[in-house]
Amino acid sequence: MSRPVQARRLEGIDKNIWVEFVKLAATYSKVNLGQGFPDFPPPDFLKEAFERALSKEKYMLHQYTRVFGHPPLVNILAQLFGKLLGRDLDPLTNVMVTVGAYQALFCCFQAFVDEGDEVIIIEPFFDCYQPMVKMAGGTPVFVPLRPKPSKDKKLMSSADWQLDPAELASKFSKRTKAIVLNSPNNPLGKVFSRGELELIAELCVKHDALCISDEVYEWLVYDGKEHVRIASLQGMWDRTVIIGSAGKTFSATGWKVGWTVGPDQLLQHIRTVHQNSVYHCATIAQEAVGQSFQRELELYGKPESYFVQLAKELQQKRDWLVQSLDAVGMKPIIPEGTYFLVADISEFKSDVPDVPNSKEPYDYRFAKWMVKNKGIAAIPLSAFYCEAHKNNYNHFVRFCFAKEEATLKAANDILQKWKQEKTSP
Repeated sequence: MSRPVQARRLEGIDKNIWVEFVKLAATYSKVNLGQGFPDFPPPDFLKEAFERALSKEKYMLHQYTRVFGHPPLVNILAQLFGKLLGRDLDPLTNVMVTVGAYQALFCCFQAFVDEGDEVIIIEPFFDCYQPMVKMAGGTPVFVPLRPKPSKDKKLMSSADWQLDPAELASKFSKRTKAIVLNSPNNPLGKVFSRGELELIAELCVKHDALCISDEVYEWLVYDGKEHVRIASLQGMWDRTVIIGSAGKTFSATGWKVGWTVGPDQLLQHIRTVHQNSVYHCATIAQEAVGQSFQRELELYGKPESYFVQLAKELQQKRDWLVQSLDAVGMKPIIPEGTYFLVADISEFKSDVPDVPNSKEPYDYRFAKWMVKNKGIAAIPLSAFYCEAHKNNYNHFVRFCFAKEEATLKAANDILQKWKQEKTSP
């Protein structure tokens, strides 16, 4: 064709970190600690619920269900989040089911963001936020979490990465439509404190801005930390959309069941985008997830709850990986939540050969070199920053520790061998 085919809104967002690094991991890795998914099975009760949904007696579960969410699932989500938020929720107007949290995010940006609107994104950020804002016609405005190491601690915590209150306030303007909050944060593992959330809430209320709250790792919080839901703070329910994920909640990322929770005056616009894009989510998966949430609501807070057990198991896996990385000279930042861990790789620059005329940040070159030469896949942290800030944070990589014990042991064996090679004369 003589005229351009590509829509202008796609300019500059064609490249995707996952396409490149998933291919590298599939080709070279012996141990994949890159892409964020568990390599252990989901809980038996989830699989059993799926099997029941496949039974002959439930043949209608192979057909369409309610477009905005399978009734049993939205009913139990309304009960659970009503309990967590301390308010009565209408399952038909305050909850909507999506094809994973990814589609929920896309629907939010399409529903709320117009040409000329600004959306504040906290760095480091899950990489889809920026292109989704641009595709909606908006302008991303970035504000970084800045590391503030304590002199009396050997290792830094994700809590040491903080927003500068004045800097954050300066990003709000009359053009600000929304801020994207991700707590617990991917990739850093930071769990925002109540005080930090109150600061964000005050600014949202002052500037009449929305909050898109990505809480997909809400149950993966460690060391007794509290996951505070910003929608529960004063003035925030009416301006917040909560996004959740069954994939992260029940260790079944391939099921692609997500949801939004919020006030009807916001969700009505998300429903419009949803019904005119994917229209409908898999009925059987929604049925199984609904049954699993019913189980968890009955066991809420009890030791046998999957939410309690999974966080306990993952905290142990986190500690194993922290120890392995620290022993070889990488400096892990201990995450308060999620199943990701960021490590400082500054001391490994001598291992990675320079590439003449390369414009790639050091962490990209390191991650590619490591998977090809050591067999461990990880993701460069600068992938979670805007172009202008990549080189400020190009000496970190992100690892995923939601892995079998055998996988983490294999990673440790490679790291120990690497350490020996570095120290041998």
